[in-house]
Amino acid sequence: MKCFFCKGSMVESTTNYMADLDGHFIIIRNVPCHKCTQCGEVTYSGTVAARLDELVTALEKMMTEVAIIDYEAA
Repeated sequence: MKCFFCKGSMVESTTNYMADLDGHFIIIRNVPCHKCTQCGEVTYSGTVAARLDELVTALEKMMTEVAIIDYEAA
């Protein structure tokens, strides 16, 4: 798989996903992704992107100021 931006190699990895919802922050750690070895660009599979959307929506309903969760534990 090649990077859309720089054409570098994409490798399976994990990353942290962060969402800012009007000053309330959600951080989801250890999210599976493909990361470019050259420029660091991150892409998610459709399944992971859908799960991130579900997690953000669920956490948004019970938000405090900051929420940090692990992708695998959620």
